Amino acid sequence: MRTRIPMLTTALLGAALLVGAGAPAHADGRVPDFTTIVEDNRSAVVHIATTQTVSQGSGNMPEGLMERLPPDSPFREFFERFERGDPGRQRERSSLGSGFVISDDGYILTNAHVVAEADRIIVKLEDRQEYEAKVVGVDKRSDVALLNIEAEGLDTVELGDSERLQVGQWVLAIGSPFGLEHTATQGIVSALNRNLPNDTYTPFIQTDVAVNPGNSGGPLFNGQGEVIGINSQIFSRSGGYMGLSFAVPINTAMDVVEQLKKHGRVERGYLGVNIQPIDRGLAESFGLNKPIGALISDTVTDGPAARAGLRAGDVILKFDGKVVSEAADLPPMVGRTPAGETIEVVVLRDGERQTIEVELGELSEYEETAEKATGKDDSSEETALNVAVRELTSEERNELGLGERGLLVQRVGAGPVAEAGIRPGDILLRLGREELTSVGQLKKTVESLPRDQPVAVQIRRGDNTLFVSLTLPTKD
Repeated sequence: MRTRIPMLTTALLGAALLVGAGAPAHADGRVPDFTTIVEDNRSAVVHIATTQTVSQGSGNMPEGLMERLPPDSPFREFFERFERGDPGRQRERSSLGSGFVISDDGYILTNAHVVAEADRIIVKLEDRQEYEAKVVGVDKRSDVALLNIEAEGLDTVELGDSERLQVGQWVLAIGSPFGLEHTATQGIVSALNRNLPNDTYTPFIQTDVAVNPGNSGGPLFNGQGEVIGINSQIFSRSGGYMGLSFAVPINTAMDVVEQLKKHGRVERGYLGVNIQPIDRGLAESFGLNKPIGALISDTVTDGPAARAGLRAGDVILKFDGKVVSEAADLPPMVGRTPAGETIEVVVLRDGERQTIEVELGELSEYEETAEKATGKDDSSEETALNVAVRELTSEERNELGLGERGLLVQRVGAGPVAEAGIRPGDILLRLGREELTSVGQLKKTVESLPRDQPVAVQIRRGDNTLFVSLTLPTKD
């Protein structure tokens, strides 16, 4: 079970067994009958139980509990001792999940986090038969795992096309929330192509289907009884269902399955850029008539994008002939493109469209490392922006890989910088089209900027590089 805020996995509580033939909602507004879908598919939905041997005291405490205890809490020392336990002793930890059969010779789909680090995986069918499963392959980035059991003639689900989904369509989930096997719940598709934190390569399906711990890995059906997703996780502040559940699109999952069968792992294309969404202010500053595309906030040194000539401040509008409507569209496009393939990227640079050819790398070959800025309390100078900055030392610039640029923000007063969300500790890299190398240059650049018009500012914040828009007020 995986949590996101906590991110728990899909589940379907209570058997509100609305299941079945499920074309879209009836013309008279009634909820469709899902009973046929349940009857036709329950034998292909499996219950998964895993066990793992761990050192006593490791990972047994509820996630985030220590952070929620006040520093002077009398329970803090107790829980710290409880969590440490006796490193010399071991215990067995178990977890539950769901899955579904995709071929009659024993191949089963589930979530990667359901079987992560499991020593033993037991699959139980509807007829109570149990099998020990082998892991064919796991892809953590998409949260997909392929299992196999030694069985023949199994009932299977029918796979649909997740690309044809539309917001508002009825969907049904079957799984084992809290171990309650073959529980069915229904809802609608709430949104498509959702990117979640640390899951940028998966365009999740968002639904309001009630899911809870134990439903992870179970199937999400459309109204025709076809599987169009794998229930994966929920957003929750309470640890239980709160109306937001997310599923891996079946098209994405089956792409993963083919690669796991062929290579034992998933190969993804790698562009080597950090991107961010474009808001209205940034769009105006870059000469766009509306917020569209993916803004490159930084490129990875010696990565495919940098070698091809892409650079920070470029707005990616098309990738391999496909329109990039928003930043979230780009990572799945890149990930689905084979490594080594040369593709065309259409960018907006300095108000003009350019087409640049890029040979993609292989994601697994690149290590994602980032260094953190270490600010020193040196002397600083005020600027017309009502912000105190200082120049970075050569050691700091080398450590951060910034070349000759970079001004550390030390204090921020009321004004355009504060309104843009820039704060102490940020590093100013570029203002408008000018890279910032000195305090004097910053002052000159500010004097030359247009007033009452958004200007893009590139900053380094911790491990990330991003753009914000800043508007200077008219001079008195």
